[in-house]
Amino acid sequence: MEQKREYIAVDLGAESGRVMLGSVSAERISLWEVHRFSNGPIETAEGLQWDFDKLFSETKTGIAEAVKQSEGRISGIAVDSWGVDFGLLGADGRLVENPYHYRDSRTDGVMDRAFELMDKREIYANSGIQFMQINTAYQLLSMRLVNSEVLAKAKTLVLVADLVAYYLCGRAFAGYTLASTSQLMDMRNGQWSAEIFDRLKLPIEIMPEVVRPGQVVGQLKSELCDEFGCGSVNVIAAGSHDTACAVAAVPARGKKWAYLSSGTWSLMGTEEGQAIINDKTFGYQFTNEGGVENTILLLKNIMGLWVLQECRRQWRRDGDDLSYAELTAKAAEAEPFAAYIDPDYGGFLWHGDMPAKVDEYLAKTGQKAIDDKGQMVRAILESLALKYRSVMEALEDVTAETIETLHIVGGGIQNELLCQFVANATGKKVVAGPIEATSSGNILMQAKAAGQIESVEQIRRIVGRSFDIKRYEPADRALWSEHYKTVKAEYGCQ
Repeated sequence: MEQKREYIAVDLGAESGRVMLGSVSAERISLWEVHRFSNGPIETAEGLQWDFDKLFSETKTGIAEAVKQSEGRISGIAVDSWGVDFGLLGADGRLVENPYHYRDSRTDGVMDRAFELMDKREIYANSGIQFMQINTAYQLLSMRLVNSEVLAKAKTLVLVADLVAYYLCGRAFAGYTLASTSQLMDMRNGQWSAEIFDRLKLPIEIMPEVVRPGQVVGQLKSELCDEFGCGSVNVIAAGSHDTACAVAAVPARGKKWAYLSSGTWSLMGTEEGQAIINDKTFGYQFTNEGGVENTILLLKNIMGLWVLQECRRQWRRDGDDLSYAELTAKAAEAEPFAAYIDPDYGGFLWHGDMPAKVDEYLAKTGQKAIDDKGQMVRAILESLALKYRSVMEALEDVTAETIETLHIVGGGIQNELLCQFVANATGKKVVAGPIEATSSGNILMQAKAAGQIESVEQIRRIVGRSFDIKRYEPADRALWSEHYKTVKAEYGCQ
């Protein structure tokens, strides 16, 4: 009889979190969502922060339910999350304050201050990371510049997923994949960059040990075992960054493929054997993030479906509660190529009235305002697809390889219109699925740590057998290529 084991994945997103129970054999994986909860920021006197007590309480609720459903037969627990955000632990091992949200305004203008201390090209040479004001480096520098009392009290900095794992097992560590998002790591050796910490005058002594994916970092605390009703359980650093977990579960074979993790953020890139840090990647502003099994994820962070999500939230506030399916149906009937927006425009980064922000962008770029919801949704989706084409061309330039297939994973694949637009815009075969790539990668990396699975290649075969995968062929290529040239010439799509 085929041996199966159960694992728990705690998958924390910037909009919601969930706890997943996974059953793994040598051939297949089955997943069950046992608990989902909202995870938005809270406004405090200090700024925009995360409610960590709620986050951890909801995590425990989910773990308890997963233990119950598995009748206590749990072989491992691992946590993954978005990047860059962190908590600071004091001498007593407790959080000094709630972690800040990456969209908090405290980092406004901080990158310019950083470049006064260390040349931008030097920072990139040391980190290989795309410049974004949300990066951990600028969050930490913003605290140092105002002589933060909280920073002065801190003994250990722990990034979000690893912070939850710390509260589960009592060991503070830095998962390599998550640490790589910080712009504080030297991606050539996978350790904290002493040069960056020294030049920016940041406290390297508060940074914990870097742990590679697939390692057992501790055991579930005994009091939590009693609370959940289980025996000793390994806590595993499966791949603390959600993107690393998602890419591990891309059902690809061979080479000549790229990935697109599609959600609130889009992360698009290739899997490489080593960091690529040169003038080209600096010019294109590519990120070199850590992947599993000693790989580098050469990628670009793109604003993703955030603009659409914020538009829908505003329309709901205005009393028009349309589902994503209804909005997409309206978009399919709207006029093609009526407008273009840059998804990465700085004004789109913050919460607020996004339809108004889109119209402000259109006015700024000499385009007509949009008063039709379907038309605005179509413009957002088309613009994302064109952005992906631009990144695809840059990837092929940097790697000197022709990419044949684009694998899209994550919740964004539920928007089939976007998937078809991406195939049309890039001219590549698009393979969409699975939706649950992050949780699958998390759980299957745990199975690998437990010795149940031998390789990432086996992980990808298991994913391909376990989930429905949909394929999209390019259509209307000449029309999309002509529009792409126009957009590139008029608005600098890049």
